[in-house]
Amino acid sequence: MTSVLYDAPGPKAKRRNIIFSVTFVVLLALVGWWVWQVMDDKGQLESALWKPFTEGEAWTTFLLPGLANTLKAAALAMVIALPLGAIFGIARMSDHRWVRVPAGAVVEFFRAIPVLLLMLFANEFYARSTDITSDDRPLYAVVTGLVLYNASVLAEVVRAGILSLPKGQTEAAQAIGLRKGQTMSTILLPQAVTAMLPAIVSQLVVIVKDTALGGALLNFSELVSARNTLAANYANVIPSFIVVAIIFIVLNFALTSFAGWLEARLRRSKRSTGAVLGAEKVDDLNAAEVGATHDTGPGGGI
Repeated sequence: MTSVLYDAPGPKAKRRNIIFSVTFVVLLALVGWWVWQVMDDKGQLESALWKPFTEGEAWTTFLLPGLANTLKAAALAMVIALPLGAIFGIARMSDHRWVRVPAGAVVEFFRAIPVLLLMLFANEFYARSTDITSDDRPLYAVVTGLVLYNASVLAEVVRAGILSLPKGQTEAAQAIGLRKGQTMSTILLPQAVTAMLPAIVSQLVVIVKDTALGGALLNFSELVSARNTLAANYANVIPSFIVVAIIFIVLNFALTSFAGWLEARLRRSKRSTGAVLGAEKVDDLNAAEVGATHDTGPGGGI
């Protein structure tokens, strides 16, 4: 199949692609085998190191509470950052300079600062300026840093998604008398959501992973921090890293799978909902239209 943007590969290109694919798979298998051998030589595959993960204590005491805190921080950050990013993204396109300029300054400022620095600053701010307890402070600091950084990134995603729509959409809305707010809420945003969804999901995955920064420097008891305590108790550093990595992979895969399902559903909902008729149905409808025309003609019943 050939299109404007893609030429179907010929016989030589197909053979070359097959060779590259086979070579990549072989190299990947060799790397996997080498890693397996190294871990086996260092005694990292001994059953005693993996046994804690088959028992309930390692999960109920360390991993599951850490996973719960990770999900809690990520969920709070998502719930706050998504609408905040949408507000700032729309504000950056305002016709009013007094709205557009401050919104752009806020977005550019927080987008330029590393999220870890925002977490550390928030932790010091809460420690010196509020009555938040030391037990709750790490959670507040992690969520604040994630919200400030990711809301600014999502604001740019929203702005780019809306600007990617054809200008004819806005012009058509203005032609039927819609105000700018109505145009944004009923015409532009619903269409831009589907285009923005992959980038939004990528940023949500970043939020889930960045919760680990709080455990590294703020003593936030999330999944990676719980892994440190687990490894200290069972002396299984490498296996615990592998198990936690698998948990993150499963978690983020579930998030991206849900987003893919949601994107497909949104795309289907925007298509025509009329039933697809077969040739017989079309003929019957045409015959009915012809009969109705004859009935309403000269001397007809109507």
